[in-house]
Amino acid sequence: MSHLTLAVRDSSTMLRRNLLHARRYPSMTLNLLLTPVMLLLLFVYIFGDTMSAGIGGGADRSQYVAYLVPGILLMTIGSTTIGTAVSVSNDMTEGIIARFRTMAIHRGSVIIGHVIGSVLQSVISVVVVGAVAVAIGFRSTDATLVEWLAAFGLLVLFATALTWIAVGMGLVSPNAEAAGNNAMPLIFLPLISSAFVPVDAMPGWFRPIAEYQPFTPAIETLRGLLLGTEIGQNGWLAVAWCLGLAVLGYAWSKSVFNRDPK
Repeated sequence: MSHLTLAVRDSSTMLRRNLLHARRYPSMTLNLLLTPVMLLLLFVYIFGDTMSAGIGGGADRSQYVAYLVPGILLMTIGSTTIGTAVSVSNDMTEGIIARFRTMAIHRGSVIIGHVIGSVLQSVISVVVVGAVAVAIGFRSTDATLVEWLAAFGLLVLFATALTWIAVGMGLVSPNAEAAGNNAMPLIFLPLISSAFVPVDAMPGWFRPIAEYQPFTPAIETLRGLLLGTEIGQNGWLAVAWCLGLAVLGYAWSKSVFNRDPK
């Protein structure tokens, strides 16, 4: 059996293992999915009219729904990957990785299974949150098929990048609680991006924090693809952030995972 065939076979096995874990223990996935859904409902039904008026849309909640949803979708990905960090940490601390190291399996298949499983869960979570958004009034009637495919591709690329970062966080964390805490910036960063209000509406000293982070260009690109707003340089910035984070997370995770256990 070739090295590539072995890697594909063992990674598929690890993927099934992680999906079975997610199915048998759905509470974490549901809890992490609840955060973006609750924020979506909160900002639409409690703050929607006020926020819409504040961003120049008039006192019309539907205007703010359209503005809000792209950021919530990316926040959903960040929330889902926290579960990945916790799951990886559990594997590292509960002894199963030590068992895998003694078996004739592809060394990287354990991590690859986590990454693919997490990306699939992120896509499913985005679909669920997107369905909730449509149910409360979100519409994207002007987006073409190509723009929808580009938006989906951006979401998958963003999920892959954040998942590799989350895997690295899980690998270096001493326990599951620490892994969850270390991954919390993946939820907090969207709160200080353009997800809820335009960057121009923020105080001058705060704008660089919102501008120079991965979520803002990704949100603006997704907003442009789905709603027809100006994308500008945000498109290539979003792709650059995704590729950079994916490469960084992969290199970090591989380095930590390949260390000999103490």
